[in-house]
Amino acid sequence: MSDTIKVTLVKSGIGKTQNIRETLKGLGLTKLNKTVELKNTPAVRGMLAKVSFLIKIH
Repeated sequence: MSDTIKVTLVKSGIGKTQNIRETLKGLGLTKLNKTVELKNTPAVRGMLAKVSFLIKIH
């Protein structure tokens, strides 16, 4: 298993529930097309699964 996961926000969180917007903020995805590298942990993977329709995983 890899140590990090690269994630890009490809759809906006505008109009989504507060919970989804807070999850994006927690992942560090604050602007469209922003890419972040995250540690590959069960907690992070759970957050990514929750917002999978808004992101692209590299």
